[in-house]
Amino acid sequence: MPANIVNWFDIPVSDMDRAVSFYAAVIGQSLSRYSLPNLEGATFPETGVSGTLLKGTGFVPSTDGAVVYLDGGDDLAPMLGRAEKAGATVILPKTEIPGGRGFFAYFLDTEGNRIGLHSRG
Repeated sequence: MPANIVNWFDIPVSDMDRAVSFYAAVIGQSLSRYSLPNLEGATFPETGVSGTLLKGTGFVPSTDGAVVYLDGGDDLAPMLGRAEKAGATVILPKTEIPGGRGFFAYFLDTEGNRIGLHSRG
């Protein structure tokens, strides 16, 4: 059995410069940009499970469907605050998950994606 069921994610974007600036502010780290034919990307730092921002045909920001959760660390409130300061709209504030499973929150990123945050505390 793998250590993590999920090992990669893609977040669709419309404006790569805006999205890179937003996510760098939220996570407090830089992303590595790259381009392929008909595809522009920016990779999150490798921390076990990682992913990329993608701009290209078929990558459309949305509030529907699966939700990517970023690790909010020991307390997701600081990251949620940075997201809001960088232009996110909080659509569900920090909320406790029953059964001692931690906390989660949702925000709408600058591209129009619903993104989740999760923390154990």
